[in-house]
Amino acid sequence: MALLTSTECVSRYGAAYKESNMVLWDVPSELEIGVIPKRIYCNKDMLIPLTLAFKALISTGYVKELKTFDGCFNIRQKRGGVTQSLHSWGVAIDVNAAWNGLGKTPTLSQGFVKCFTDNGFDWGGHWNKPDGMHFQLKSFK
Repeated sequence: MALLTSTECVSRYGAAYKESNMVLWDVPSELEIGVIPKRIYCNKDMLIPLTLAFKALISTGYVKELKTFDGCFNIRQKRGGVTQSLHSWGVAIDVNAAWNGLGKTPTLSQGFVKCFTDNGFDWGGHWNKPDGMHFQLKSFK
């Protein structure tokens, strides 16, 4: 299955610096459990998938594994790459970064990951060079 690319994001949203489709999301209070933030600056297309993923974390108890929410929007190039990171369009998040570094063996449980992958995200922990902190929207195709 093809992953979402920066080319698709440019086509859909335009240049990242324009911040089109970005919102400051007031996370519903019933989802503010543990370290789930009260506000997230993200792409509008993230609102439903993130809501569903957070609800799944809470209902299954996997929210207890969420130690840190390490961000969504950040205009930058991919680490070690030449294209822009999907964080540039606010369609990716990082969690528990200190325990799931790029190229390291991911520490998130299968149940935690499933809360996201069942709700519209791909997980970086499955990549050849694992990025276990990273979840991004699935491809638009």
